Amino acid sequence: MTKEEAFAFLDRLARGIAEMFGSSCETLVQDMADPNHPILSIYNGQVSGRDVGSTMDILGTDKKLDATTLSTDFVNLYAITPSGSQVKSSTFHLVGEDFDLALGIDFDFTSLAYANRTLVGLMSADADLQSALWTGGSSQLHQIFEECLAAMGKPLEALNKKERMKLVALMDQKNAFSFRKSVPFVASRLKVSRYTVYKYLGELAEEKATQKE
Repeated sequence: MTKEEAFAFLDRLARGIAEMFGSSCETLVQDMADPNHPILSIYNGQVSGRDVGSTMDILGTDKKLDATTLSTDFVNLYAITPSGSQVKSSTFHLVGEDFDLALGIDFDFTSLAYANRTLVGLMSADADLQSALWTGGSSQLHQIFEECLAAMGKPLEALNKKERMKLVALMDQKNAFSFRKSVPFVASRLKVSRYTVYKYLGELAEEKATQKE
């Protein structure tokens, strides 16, 4: 492959990527054999403000690159342009006998970052409404548990499966499972898994449905 053929291939690839990902995606081909690594072709150059012939990098500097940098691919790295845009940058080298070219891809995600912050703000909440409505938190949940246990007339360690289910049913009647982390709390007190408590609740729900029918 000659230098002209290599450039034609990379230039076609750069143009296709730019068209595919739109105006936020800058692509370019650089001559890395030249110490100043000038840009030979560029698409959507408004992302970095560069043109053909520019020796500036995405950071807005024209520093000379060392041998390692000149031969190493960089993939999906974060950068900030001189104008303050947030960019993800990648560089891929294509080296031949008489050429050293590189394809650069710089994706400006500044608008996406703003949108993400807006979405996070819209979705955030100070507290769980259900827990706020059922005030008292863990202390009230503990109180309900002790009241239901007392109604069983047996110490906790003496309860069999059917009686544990009855205890869960009593708590459910008192809306205990409207509290946050109620299932982990009950599972811990009964010394069973969370899955078991959910299973109890599922069986109780099935019984209620059968009774309604």
